Amino acid sequence: MTDRPDLISISSPPEQLAAPLAERFTVHVDSGPRTTRAIVGAGTMRLSAQDMERYPALEIVAINGVGYDGVDIAAAEARGIRVTTTTGVLTDDVADLAIGLMLAVERRIAVNDRAARAGTWQVPLSTRATGRRVGIFVMGQIGLAIARRAEPFAGEILYSARSQKAVPWTFKADIESLAEASDVLIIIAPGGPETRAIVNARVLEKLGKDGVLVNVARGSLVDEAALVRALEAGTIAGAGLDVFEDEPNIPDALKTMDQVVLSPHQGSATVACRQQMADLVLANLDAHFAGKPLLTPLV
Repeated sequence: MTDRPDLISISSPPEQLAAPLAERFTVHVDSGPRTTRAIVGAGTMRLSAQDMERYPALEIVAINGVGYDGVDIAAAEARGIRVTTTTGVLTDDVADLAIGLMLAVERRIAVNDRAARAGTWQVPLSTRATGRRVGIFVMGQIGLAIARRAEPFAGEILYSARSQKAVPWTFKADIESLAEASDVLIIIAPGGPETRAIVNARVLEKLGKDGVLVNVARGSLVDEAALVRALEAGTIAGAGLDVFEDEPNIPDALKTMDQVVLSPHQGSATVACRQQMADLVLANLDAHFAGKPLLTPLV
């Protein structure tokens, strides 16, 4: 492009995205001029209606991720601002991590690794993963990929969604009934006001003393204080967590628990996935500024 549009990059873009953006746009970090036509940020970025008003020329918000709960979608739609995500390319990697966290908690992989490094061979017995009832909240694209991975060894697959899906697994209308019927509860629902703290003390009680919580969605979906209390009291058996309420801050209590496996928000963090995400962000931006249909429009 000879005339490079102004673009705001919220925080530092990954290496795969930074150089191509600089070739196509005049890039500003975190804020920019009123002539800004595009904003790029991760799925955790915040963009309010007031933020959008600061940029009257804004045409497109390209999210480098699948989360969009921090973006005021209604305000964007009202202003005619297009919003895109990198939906589809994260599915396999997030699903893989969900299964990995589940197995790591049940078979004590992380704590046993530390024991082996310390020369300790007398460790507690773990939980058999085969035959467990795996509940998935909710059954979207990634939920479906998790279910297909778990199906060969799970005793039963259960799920919740806005409505029953054309899948061969057991439908539960709400998260409480899903937790009560499950041994493992995997959270992969969108963030936002509707799902904030939806995994609360009552849900954890329903999951029960042999239950395991896995969260690969958003930290906001789990009442973290209630989770800590449940783990300390033995209300549930363990948790595998890739996301947290106040990232990058993790409660100290969780760091000390052997029945908890922690991951620093790594759901999409593979070389292949991050490259595909960057490519899709660029493809959406290129399509927009060429007047072509967007590849993955949200609005």
